[in-house]
Amino acid sequence: MKVLRVVSVLLAMAPSAGICDGYFRCGSWLVSSDMSLSELLKKCGEPSSKKVSIQDVFGFYGQKLGTTRVETWRYDRGSRAAAMIVRVVDGKIETLESESADDRPGEQ
Repeated sequence: MKVLRVVSVLLAMAPSAGICDGYFRCGSWLVSSDMSLSELLKKCGEPSSKKVSIQDVFGFYGQKLGTTRVETWRYDRGSRAAAMIVRVVDGKIETLESESADDRPGEQ
């Protein structure tokens, strides 16, 4: 029964995946999650900060299948624009999001 609940919650959340994914401007370029990391770096340069973590990947029955590398890149865009957060999973851009006030360092 517990597994059914977990699966139901995951399925309910699935349609919302990627909805916040969008575009943002780096100088005169418009970037999106459809581009490669090399394109993003070419257009935007190195991010202001990076966080890297290695996370375990588990199968349906709880068995460990391996690991995945998750990076969070932060691009500061000046005082008039929210920072952009780029989530990179195993070397591919997963999402681009605007940083919320709750995510900003030193604010809570």
